[in-house]
Amino acid sequence: MLPRGERRNSSMIDRATVDKIIDAAKIVDVVGEFVTLRKSGVNYKGLCPFHDDKNPSFMVSPAKNICHCFVCGKGGTPAGFLMEHEQITYPDALRWLAKKYNIEIVEKELTDEERQEQNDRESMFVVNEWARDYFHNILKNDPDGVAMGKQYFRNRGIRDDIIEKFQLGYSLPQRDAMAQAAQKAGYKAEFLVKTGLCYETENTASLTDRYRGRVIFPWLNISGKVVAFGGRLLDSRTKGVAQKYVNSPESDIYHKERELYGIFQAKRAIVKEDRVFMVEGYTDVIAMHQAGIENVVANSGTALSMHQIHMLHRFTNNITLLYDGDEAGIHAAMRGTDMLLSEGMNIKVLLLPDGDDPDSFARKHSTQELKQYIEENQTDFISFKSRLTVEGQTDPVKRSEAIAGIVKSISVIPDQILRSTYISDFAYRVGMKEATLIDEMNKFIRQNIEDKQKEREREQRRDAGEPPTAANSQATSQATARPAETDTVLALHSAQEQASQIEMLLLREVVRHGEEVIYDNIETEDGDTISFSVAQYINFDLQQDGLQFSQPLYNQMLSEAAAKSGEEGFKAETYFCSHPDLAVSQLATRLAIDRHQLSGRFVMTTTNEALRQRVRHLVMTFRLDLLEAKLKEIRRQLNEVGTKDLERMMELMKEHKDTKELCEALAKQLGRELIV
Repeated sequence: MLPRGERRNSSMIDRATVDKIIDAAKIVDVVGEFVTLRKSGVNYKGLCPFHDDKNPSFMVSPAKNICHCFVCGKGGTPAGFLMEHEQITYPDALRWLAKKYNIEIVEKELTDEERQEQNDRESMFVVNEWARDYFHNILKNDPDGVAMGKQYFRNRGIRDDIIEKFQLGYSLPQRDAMAQAAQKAGYKAEFLVKTGLCYETENTASLTDRYRGRVIFPWLNISGKVVAFGGRLLDSRTKGVAQKYVNSPESDIYHKERELYGIFQAKRAIVKEDRVFMVEGYTDVIAMHQAGIENVVANSGTALSMHQIHMLHRFTNNITLLYDGDEAGIHAAMRGTDMLLSEGMNIKVLLLPDGDDPDSFARKHSTQELKQYIEENQTDFISFKSRLTVEGQTDPVKRSEAIAGIVKSISVIPDQILRSTYISDFAYRVGMKEATLIDEMNKFIRQNIEDKQKEREREQRRDAGEPPTAANSQATSQATARPAETDTVLALHSAQEQASQIEMLLLREVVRHGEEVIYDNIETEDGDTISFSVAQYINFDLQQDGLQFSQPLYNQMLSEAAAKSGEEGFKAETYFCSHPDLAVSQLATRLAIDRHQLSGRFVMTTTNEALRQRVRHLVMTFRLDLLEAKLKEIRRQLNEVGTKDLERMMELMKEHKDTKELCEALAKQLGRELIV
């Protein structure tokens, strides 16, 4: 028998069960649990659950069994939708669907090699799950747990239903009580240490419980798995103690900058209310829930990270920072705000009065009073920062620095209209000309663009293995000294976007028709015959000259489609839309579904000849775009070389002539003029 910490590593859902789940899952049923849908022709429409959607842009296609938002681009198959909406893995999405459709999960034993490939993550999750239940049971049923742990929560006014909701617990004060219970239950010491539940001392090989004598707050990730714990000393023991809280150390399954306390319990309420409240600690989250406000999470005293912001942004654009009004609360409100603004989040701030934190304030007021106070007193971040740093400041230098700091914060907001609104309001507030603030803001915007460009260049050099050089530094310095070159960078980006449109059209043919044969029994030079599907033809044609798409994901999908086209029953659209890689699934869904679909008898079909001609035309267009880009690059090199190197100039002129001839031949076949 395997140790309990490893059981879930020993099996996986078998292919037959996966197929059964995929066949049973209906996209309208699944999406309908989270989104109100209305019939629209042969499809359904609703407000997108992934962004602040004012007009229904989320299309659900029963025929294709996929969904897609035409604004933010998110969607997919039933499993893909769940992965994005619930932030769970592909296997967990399959289990969710199996439960909904009453399908028994049949899991097969992994081979020794497959088991070896599995890492310790699942074992650690299992151990943490056991520990959560152990601590919770101690709190409810052990005499010491009831007398010490449960009494602590009761003294703080926490109800039993909230204790159950957050699975709060208690760790006995004995040095190794939990460690002994875990090992007796069959869990390995290795995983007790890796999760941080226990640690080993230098003087003894035995384990010591990390949270002994503390009340326990399990920390669930976005999919509901226990990733960590927080342990707090009881009030009677905190006098003179510097560290009231002990939290799990970083591990393979827990990275503090990637997690938010309460996110699992809050995520549906965040979507429903279209707002998230950010507080500092565990008890703040719990008190808010008890007061009837569930769309609340805590970052536990650390600065917000981009991982946490991206996680929240999946559910809402709106965040209210809710802290106590002392210096620490003000400092907490100021941290990470520019990152929130740069990600398009709408920030409001509320500092509570009279030394209250969200925990104490929520316990003093009814749900209605709390909601009303928040609604009436929260203010946008720019106004909050202005009152805090500018208003009342008489020192000209400090006032100027404060104004510049706020203008810099406004400059990172991606929405131009919102930036303009904030600048106009701020100019009125501080009594300055709006044009002056706009000039200052544009400097910050240009600087930000240049900084991002330099960072991209540094990453490219790192990826290429190039060490920093004086020439690189000089080039970077020159780019900084010439802001006008920013326009060149933006123009190049625009050209790349235009070129990628052809790639996208080619990939759409791969997704929609990848398996369809467009060349059948073509005779080769050695007398054999060969057939090409759409995916195989595109892949073969590009490989002849070593060409590939600019996006690695596109190349991956083309390669997979070409390889699988010969397999019986392969259908590219079904394969890619159901792909376990969420990025592949979402892109395939976007390419498979049409924004405006003709209904009923007006649906048009594609003939084999029309498909062949369209694919050939796209491939030739793609080749011509690459050759035209090559011509531009040759001309740039000719301008640089000039007459300084006649030999190199002659080589370039020859290359230019040959490339132009190829361009002209392709352009003639396509019936278009060269643009270079």
